[in-house]
Amino acid sequence: MSAPDSAAGDFGAIDSLLDSVAPEAALPAPDVRRDLREQARLSKAQVARALGVSPSTLTGWETGRDPVGEVRKKYAYFLDGLAAKLVGTTGTTGATTGEQAPAAESGEPEPATQQPAPAAPQAVDGTGSTDATEATEATDATDDVEALAVPEPCVLCGQPAAQRVAGFTQHLDPADCGRTPTPPAPTPAAPAPPAQPPKRKTRDTSKPPTRRAFQPSNEPGDLIGQAVQAALAAHEGDVEAATAALVKRAIPDAMALLDETRKGARYDVIAHPWMPDILKKQTSRGADQIWEARPKWTRPTLPPGEHEVTALDINGAYLSALKTHLPIGQLEHSTGFDHDRRRAGVHLITPAPWVHDDVLPNPLGQRDEPGPLWVTEPTLRLLQRVSGPKHALCDPPEIHESYTSGATENLLEKFRIALKDARDTALAEEDDVTLEYVKAMYSKFVSTMGESNYNRELYRPDWMHLIRSQAFANLWMKALKAYEEGLTVVRAMGTDELHLIGDWRRVFPEGRGVTEVKVKDVYTAGTAHDDEPNDPEGE
Repeated sequence: MSAPDSAAGDFGAIDSLLDSVAPEAALPAPDVRRDLREQARLSKAQVARALGVSPSTLTGWETGRDPVGEVRKKYAYFLDGLAAKLVGTTGTTGATTGEQAPAAESGEPEPATQQPAPAAPQAVDGTGSTDATEATEATDATDDVEALAVPEPCVLCGQPAAQRVAGFTQHLDPADCGRTPTPPAPTPAAPAPPAQPPKRKTRDTSKPPTRRAFQPSNEPGDLIGQAVQAALAAHEGDVEAATAALVKRAIPDAMALLDETRKGARYDVIAHPWMPDILKKQTSRGADQIWEARPKWTRPTLPPGEHEVTALDINGAYLSALKTHLPIGQLEHSTGFDHDRRRAGVHLITPAPWVHDDVLPNPLGQRDEPGPLWVTEPTLRLLQRVSGPKHALCDPPEIHESYTSGATENLLEKFRIALKDARDTALAEEDDVTLEYVKAMYSKFVSTMGESNYNRELYRPDWMHLIRSQAFANLWMKALKAYEEGLTVVRAMGTDELHLIGDWRRVFPEGRGVTEVKVKDVYTAGTAHDDEPNDPEGE
């Protein structure tokens, strides 16, 4: 319908307004968006980087939120293209509208000849002209080649490749690709056999059909090794320069590793949930209201006589503390004494008096002010444990109110195992570059997940407090173990420092593994005369 000529001037503004209204780009259902990305073996970090958003924003789009404006068009364009790569020309409509799942999701084995090559565009003229198609592919590949600073797994063979073509990491030279079969060595004496038609590939029915459209990528731990190799190559083998570069990028690399290890996980990580005021800093340079129970204890007196004190260093304290009960979703408020061990968070408690300060540190740390205080899940569970019938060292704490969510102890377990395995390998191979890189990854990951300008992808101050408190609780339990085994506990400090008198090797294994301890110092403390003061610090 058009406006009458006589009223063109009156309707011009309306026509201009109508012309400016464009329908929003269609998006598939949230679960289809996630399925498409996971089938392509693309991490959230990769897709988010291409779209110019954060991985946590992408998580929101894959769990029900819809983008708007220009980024919506980009996201729709990406999903349409991804669906075309995964299922070819059939199924594109279903993947885009959410009415039909991609063919790989049906669970039926696909004929080997129907799996598309990700890097090869489909011919659109329907002529099947091989020469024209190859020429077009060669031109497109040359125009859309992106050099990668850090090699990524090839979508065809899974081995590291240094180029990305049309958005997919792959080898430019087919001879470098693991999928290209190596021709057998020719036999000069034998006559050339007659040309045989190529044998048709058959699917191995002994293995279940895969749900992935592309070759599976390497294990998460390989991301660490690839980054180290690339850094050493970029700095021509200069160990110090490569280590400095890796430590500098430890935070984004840790987040990329976290995203990789969460693929196919049961729970989505909620990166920016609502937080109660108790978990927010009171001032820009101040702290929130959570008490982490950091140990800072020295035994007030020693047994008579001089003693050899061994200062032990606990290996990978924060790495071990990643295995703790973490709240999955948004924290919810509750009141009352009951404690649900299926949930985790922070709790306002009134602790019972501690009367063993002469031989063991207080599980709450060195606290000056009495009365109620907010503690974390690990601290509460530690207090409940030592107040139980096995130890009976104090009365149980009184819980007034809590902020908790459904929890699991294994939320970061794959992430932790990937870092631990890389650390173990680095120790075995005396690889100091990887060792420092891994240490920076897990320590910076913990320290920047709160209110930090260095990590905008994850805002979980509750997790930060819980992981730190778990490290402190782990140290306290080692002190208790030493005490129960007849050793004299002299000092407990921070996450990793424990001073003991006695044969500690029968209690703790010595080494550099995360389940072992190493000697930090050996000194003499105490005096040979009862009338002289003891000196637990050996000064």
